[in-house]
Amino acid sequence: MVCEKKVVAVVSGWLTLFDDGSVDRTWTGPPEFEFMATPVPPHEDFVDGVAVRDVIIDTNSGLSVRIYIPERNSGDQDKLPIILHFHGGGFCISQADWFMYYSIYTRLVRSARVICVSVYLRLAPVHRLPAACDDGYSSLLWLRDVAQGLSSELWLESSADFRRVFLIGDSSGGNLVHEVAARAGKTDLEPLRLAGGIPMHPGFVRAKRSKSELEQPQSPFLTLDMLDKFLGLALPIGSTKDHPITCPMGYGAPPLSGLKLPPFLFVVAENDLIRDTEMEYYEEMKKAGKELELLINPGMSHSYYLNKIAVDMDPQTAEQTDRLIAVIAEFIKRH
Repeated sequence: MVCEKKVVAVVSGWLTLFDDGSVDRTWTGPPEFEFMATPVPPHEDFVDGVAVRDVIIDTNSGLSVRIYIPERNSGDQDKLPIILHFHGGGFCISQADWFMYYSIYTRLVRSARVICVSVYLRLAPVHRLPAACDDGYSSLLWLRDVAQGLSSELWLESSADFRRVFLIGDSSGGNLVHEVAARAGKTDLEPLRLAGGIPMHPGFVRAKRSKSELEQPQSPFLTLDMLDKFLGLALPIGSTKDHPITCPMGYGAPPLSGLKLPPFLFVVAENDLIRDTEMEYYEEMKKAGKELELLINPGMSHSYYLNKIAVDMDPQTAEQTDRLIAVIAEFIKRH
C-alpha cells in the first residue's frame, strides 16, 4: 500500500511543503508571473553586452556561483569591481539563475561596469539558517582564494579588481550582506578588500508586528503569509523572528558598535511591509557610528525592481528602477 504525501504548508504560490519533509517549489500562482521564476541558461558569448557562466566553487559541497561579466568598452578601467550577490526569497525559494535576477543584474553589470558573482544559496527548510549565511561567507572566501592564486577562475583573474569587492543582496539576501560583512570584519581577507555593502529591502523584522506590517499593502514579492511562513521554515527550530539573522538590531544580536563593517548603501522602499524595522536597523547603525547612506524609493513596494512586468509597464516603477541602478553605480564608483 502506497501512502500519499500530505501537504503541510503552502506559501503564496511559491512553495509547497509535504509531511515527509520534501518541498515543491513549482510556481502555482498567476501564470503571467511564472516566467520571472524560470531559469536562464548560462551563455559565454556576449548577449546584449553581458556574458554569463556558472562555476562550481566547492566540489565537496557543490556550492556554485553565476558570474556575469560585461563586454569591455573603451572607457572601462583595466580591472572591474566585483559585486557578490545574495538572492532573496525568504531563505526558502529562488535561484541565482532565475529570469528576475538575470534581468536586473545583466542591466546593473552593463550600467555600473562591474562583474557580478551571484551565489546559488542552499534553501530552507531542507537547509535551515545559518546555511545560507555560510554559503555567502564561503563564496567571499573563495574570491579571496582566487585573489591569492589558490583557486582559479579565468574571468576573474583577467578582469576583476579584488580591492573593490562589494556585497549586494535583496530581501533575505540583504540579511546576508550584514551577516557576511560582520564575519568578514573578523577575517584577514588580504589581498581582497571588502569595499562596501548594499542591503536592498533586507528582511529585518521582529517577532512583534510592526506598524508598517499592519498598514502597508502586500505585494507579489512580500505578503504577511510569506513573511511568517518562510521565516518559520528558515530560522533554527525554536527561534523567533528576534533571531540575530533576522533582527541584527535586537537584544540577541552582537552590538552593532562592535562590528567592523564597510560603508553601506542601505536601500528601502517607501511602501515596503517591513519598512519600519528596516528603518529601525538604519537608525541603530547610525547611532553605532557606522558609515551608512540611505536611499528611499518613493511609492515602491518590496523588491519592486525584480517585477519585470511592472518595470516594463509602469512609468514610476521604471523611473525608480533607473534611479536605483544609478545610485548603486555611483556608490560603487566612490568606494
